[in-house]
Amino acid sequence: MPNENGGVAQLYGEPFDSGLAQAEEYQLGADLTAAVAVYEELLALAESFEDSPDVRFLRAHLLANIASVRLVATDLAGAEDANTRSRALLDGIASEPMGPQGRQLWLEMLLRTLIADADLLRRTGRLDEALARLDEAALRLPEFHDPDGLRTSELGLTRVHLLMERGEWGAAEEQASALLATTPETAVETVPRLLVALGLICSSTGRFEAAEDFFARAEDRFRESGDTGEQRTLLAHRAYAALHRGELDLAERLFAEASAFFEGQRRFGDLAVCEQARAFLAGRRGDTIGAEELLAASLARFERLGASIGAADTMLLGAQHAYERGDIDEMKRLAQAARDVYQEREVYERCAQVDLMLARTLEDNLNRTDHGDRERESIANALSLALPAALALEAARYDFATAHARSQWLELADEAMRLVFRLAIRRQDQGLLFELAEHRCAGASLALNRTPPSVPVEDPASVFPNAAMKVMDAYDRAEGTMALGGVAAEAAASVGLRVAPPPKVRMSAQSGPGRVALQEYIAAAEFRYHRRIAHEDAVPFWITDDLTNRPVVQVRLADAGDLLMTWTWAGGARGFGTGHGPGAEVDAAVQVLADALPAAGDGAEGMRRAFDSGALASYDSERRLARVLAEALWPEQLTAQLRQVAERAGRPLIRIQPSPRVAQVPWELLSVDDGTDVRLIDLADVVTTAPASLRPREPAPATTPSSDTDPVVLVLDPRVPGFRADSPLGSVLGPPGSDPELVSLVRRRLDAGAVVPSVATPAEAFRRTDLDRDWLSGVLRKGARRLMYVGHVSGAPVEGGQSEDGTLHLCCAAGATGLAEPLRTHRPLSAKDLLLGSLPLRADGEPGGRIWPAPPRVALIGCESGGDLRFAESFGLATAMLYNGAELVTATRWVLPTSFAFHQLARLPDSVRPLSEAIIAVDAAHEDDDPVHSLGAWQREQLDRWRADGGVEHSPLLWAAMTCIVV
Repeated sequence: MPNENGGVAQLYGEPFDSGLAQAEEYQLGADLTAAVAVYEELLALAESFEDSPDVRFLRAHLLANIASVRLVATDLAGAEDANTRSRALLDGIASEPMGPQGRQLWLEMLLRTLIADADLLRRTGRLDEALARLDEAALRLPEFHDPDGLRTSELGLTRVHLLMERGEWGAAEEQASALLATTPETAVETVPRLLVALGLICSSTGRFEAAEDFFARAEDRFRESGDTGEQRTLLAHRAYAALHRGELDLAERLFAEASAFFEGQRRFGDLAVCEQARAFLAGRRGDTIGAEELLAASLARFERLGASIGAADTMLLGAQHAYERGDIDEMKRLAQAARDVYQEREVYERCAQVDLMLARTLEDNLNRTDHGDRERESIANALSLALPAALALEAARYDFATAHARSQWLELADEAMRLVFRLAIRRQDQGLLFELAEHRCAGASLALNRTPPSVPVEDPASVFPNAAMKVMDAYDRAEGTMALGGVAAEAAASVGLRVAPPPKVRMSAQSGPGRVALQEYIAAAEFRYHRRIAHEDAVPFWITDDLTNRPVVQVRLADAGDLLMTWTWAGGARGFGTGHGPGAEVDAAVQVLADALPAAGDGAEGMRRAFDSGALASYDSERRLARVLAEALWPEQLTAQLRQVAERAGRPLIRIQPSPRVAQVPWELLSVDDGTDVRLIDLADVVTTAPASLRPREPAPATTPSSDTDPVVLVLDPRVPGFRADSPLGSVLGPPGSDPELVSLVRRRLDAGAVVPSVATPAEAFRRTDLDRDWLSGVLRKGARRLMYVGHVSGAPVEGGQSEDGTLHLCCAAGATGLAEPLRTHRPLSAKDLLLGSLPLRADGEPGGRIWPAPPRVALIGCESGGDLRFAESFGLATAMLYNGAELVTATRWVLPTSFAFHQLARLPDSVRPLSEAIIAVDAAHEDDDPVHSLGAWQREQLDRWRADGGVEHSPLLWAAMTCIVV
């Protein structure tokens, strides 16, 4: 022990110092048996000494080391015994005199025992007790001088493991990422284990490339420190990732190799996890006997270790095997036994896993046998299990800090919702299908603060638990452009956009409580799985009749394998309907459309293909495309209703909220009559609607309401710093004043009233260098009735899942304050900026709606400026404007060809400027009392010209990209 004067004995003397060093070498070399033998020999020697506080501290140290090694070896009983004895010795000397540095040594050892005890309790499924130990350690931590943050990071890592065990993936990822950023490089054991934890989190949530990157970085660290055992343990982690990404042969080889290592090291807990995984793989390849043997071995090991959650995971897998061999009673017994453990341990995502498995078996039984008069009852039973579980798993994403993680999670969780849709369609329950669509289409809410904890889901392709190696994770032992835009936008990785559950959807058009969509299923999910499913706020599913003086039909689409459609009439017309398109047909039609469009990122070559061979380049091929889309996506019953309503009450308005899969579909073009070329736009006006969650909860602008005397804000082809006129971010409208039609447009706006920026001549409105984000904030805060932006928009890649990474390119220099990464000498203005404003940047920050309050009407004419709806979470540029107060945004569904592209690729004369005509049409529509009808009338004129002469200047390639978006 340290003496009263604070002198600290750094070494215990021989043979202890050399023995401790030798034991550590054995640990690094993965010879755990030898390491324990050395520690126990030293402990026996220490116990032969005359009792004193110093000797008791030495014994406590040796016992803590034994506990640590036994934890790695998954000898949980031996670890618990050693750790309990160490804690008793430490408690016994707590009141002994010791200097300040001696107190620090005592605190360090106490923290080690608390953290080890928490990890032990986690491994045996006592999660609440584990959390209590961590909380106790956290209370002690401020007393401990931890200059390098080693014990702090060790405590944090153990909490990450506990969060992973509970399935709170978002919270675990955020804490692990924060720890990794703050843990010093000297923490040679904690850093690689944090990397492993992040790799497992990414594997469990479908981000396999990121997982492999974390594993590779961890392997490098283990190699540098000479930790052979952890290098070999990575085999099991990589096997787990391979299993979940579907590389079953690789997974089997890696699990077998890891099993041999664990068996040789007598690490029976880790071996049990591998056996569990190998049993699943054996079952997949039809080896029933092998699977049963491995399951029995795994279960026996877990039960001997007292690892209740691991044992329950094996029982759940055994239940699936029992069902497959037709032993229904055994399946029910094992599934219920597993669920009882999960319920007791409050591991609610595994409870949902059991319920989904039972629902799948019910569906499978319905497919195999004739239930006769009891079929409807059987479907109802399956739905009562599947729908609450699917809602909880879908809602699990709200704890993730980034849209990319949430998007990958949804790919896993969607399998559960596909099961629900199949059951609802099988029951032919239009009411339930309608409510499912309304709930799914309500959209996630923007959360400016932290969001609730999540509940995870296993790989939906199997019932194999997501536990894998995380169940028995190794313990930390110690301590002239052709397009407007097309430039990929990069978001600031350190700032994520958080979301919260969607609002509840009132199914009654009248105000008041009414029925909420899926209300009984939402209540069941929140009760069973302790997860918030919907926000307390409620929105009506549809506008009331007194808000419209014309017949309107609201159409909503939801992806769930197949494409589900619902529609409801208002404005003097009555009725509703549902339909669905088979997933394969929908995907094939959407692919034909995608092949016809210029893709973002393909640059001039992509635009050239669209002009040369794309289906929108000629009238005949475009008409075939329009028919293919209509046959796959649009029900004949709704077309018939449109005709009937039009005859009796005039041209209807179609409000359509597309699902991400069909968000680029130009609905106006759909050929709804096989015999004649009748398009949807011939029968009705069409407007795109965004999720109801985008309605601001409170007035965002810090300004007075817009008035007719407020100015029109014109941002026309702003000059992007550092990019020449003929570069990818160069001019889209040509030299200032060179386009007489656009000059006339500006002159008309000047004659009609105030215009910002203030200009003496129309040509001064183009290619300006002073239109940056601060200028835009200033003019919008003062009040504006309209904003028209024509320029470069960089859409975010859909596969990244982060719609908020879409950007506008103003005149902002690289030094401008914002959340998007600079592009050389320029920082774009992102949708994330428009939504979050300066909140992530400073304590007194303002939300984006106060910095850039949107006027009632906004036009964003640039590449894929309306691409928001292609994402599971719609928080791109167009929807950000709606969130910030706009009532209507005109934007584009795909990459736009410039007039220059028409000249170069279609050999049109310079005097023909299709893009200019489109800009003028949008400007006129935004001046009209009914902008949707006005823009639709122009589009019908273009369609008539297209039918008449097939001139490429009238091709839908340009004008069908335009759509008005409202909430």
